[in-house]
Amino acid sequence: MKNNEPIIVTQLFNVSMEQVWEALTDVEQMRQWYFDAIPDFKLEESFQTRFLITNEGRNFTHNWLITEVDFPTKISYRWTFDEYPGESISTFELTKKEHQTLLTVTSKIIKDFPTDIPEFKRESGVSGWEYLIKESLVKFLATR
Repeated sequence: MKNNEPIIVTQLFNVSMEQVWEALTDVEQMRQWYFDAIPDFKLEESFQTRFLITNEGRNFTHNWLITEVDFPTKISYRWTFDEYPGESISTFELTKKEHQTLLTVTSKIIKDFPTDIPEFKRESGVSGWEYLIKESLVKFLATR
């Protein structure tokens, strides 16, 4: 994926901002809708975690570094991978809308990822974020 337009996904939830925030930041909840391999997650700038995801025989050791926390409305973290060059920042922002919560996820490439790896194609990034937010997180929060 090249450093071009960020991927932006928005979703309106019929739950409180606190419920969405917890789903985004509580490691037990994150494992249920996001990545079950996340070993730990703390709401602290400079907190780091890493975990392995394998897809079609390719390893992706995710390295996350929290770069910003504005409790309870915004969290950003840097993504890098042991196996591949590149770096991105994902930002999750919550806005209260009467009795609903609007989540905006922005994924911005800081350093280009390899373009010959299917998972790093823009279409894959868009579909991945849309699946995670509009399907997996929606379903998870609907059962809470």
